[in-house]
Amino acid sequence: MVHKRVGPSKNISIEDVARLAGVSITTVSRVINNSGSVKTRNKTAVLEAVKQLKFKPSVFAQRLASGKSNVIALIIPRYEGIFYSFYALELIRGIGTLCEALKLDLLLHLTDSRSPLNLRGVGGIIFADVIGNLDQIQEAVDSGTPCVVINNYVKDLNVNSISIDNTGGAESAVDYLVSLGHKKIAHITGDIVTQGAAQRFEGYKKSLKKHGIALEEKYIFKTDYSRGQARSAAEKLINMPNPATAVFVASDSMALEVMAVARESGKHIPDDLSIVGFDDNPSGLYGPVALTTVRQPLSQMAQESVKRLNVIISKKEAKVEKIVLPTELVIRESCRKL
Repeated sequence: MVHKRVGPSKNISIEDVARLAGVSITTVSRVINNSGSVKTRNKTAVLEAVKQLKFKPSVFAQRLASGKSNVIALIIPRYEGIFYSFYALELIRGIGTLCEALKLDLLLHLTDSRSPLNLRGVGGIIFADVIGNLDQIQEAVDSGTPCVVINNYVKDLNVNSISIDNTGGAESAVDYLVSLGHKKIAHITGDIVTQGAAQRFEGYKKSLKKHGIALEEKYIFKTDYSRGQARSAAEKLINMPNPATAVFVASDSMALEVMAVARESGKHIPDDLSIVGFDDNPSGLYGPVALTTVRQPLSQMAQESVKRLNVIISKKEAKVEKIVLPTELVIRESCRKL
């Protein structure tokens, strides 16, 4: 059989390969995907046609044909300053590192929570927190797409979750301040709409109650996690009559802003105000005073989510797990004993 030569093209398709090789599209697909038995003569013809046409099979199409995909989608709720966020960057770094080690492709998707997800060609999804996008998670679960939710303990959905003991971490921070003799302890919260901030607020209240210290609303400053609102809260805290002697702040970035405001106001840390943050952001080490903080295992949470998802995708296990990782109080220089 004499085959007609076809010159290279930017739009060469599998049909072109089949036509040049004189075989069916199914045969070409089997050769490309190395699946099923193909006669040696036909396989040689296909490989020669692929070479002659400089045909590059679509990896996406190959995955659809095989029914398997090693594409992992990381869904992060969009918020201002996300690419300056220690939390977001640690998640992306941890997830990306393990994806590379496991030969998985990572697709980053920032969502406004209202847009439907395009799940075509995705092998599994990691949802970074649940902030108004519960419908997206339900959609993914209903579609049978393997899912893991991180930084949120999901009670009401049959989905894997890996979260952090925010309540316990916050409680340990306030316990430490109480152990130093502080009774007037303020709290600058994160955005209470997030589970993490709500749980840290709960841990603060739990510790005060445990030690018989009355909860005073004047010492509670609610923010959206931004440094701007942290600055406003710090100014009110420092300038109020009968101010607190200590403050537990829901994130290190906000705690550093509180430190800055205190210094600008002529206050000394920890002599005039003891501060505990939450995150263990490395930037907390390099100020005039090293920040006492609650270390949360962000990198571990990120990597565990990839491991768990890889197991589900490989169909090695179908059992749903809900894991809560412990925190650790890291004592540095920003607190003093009364």
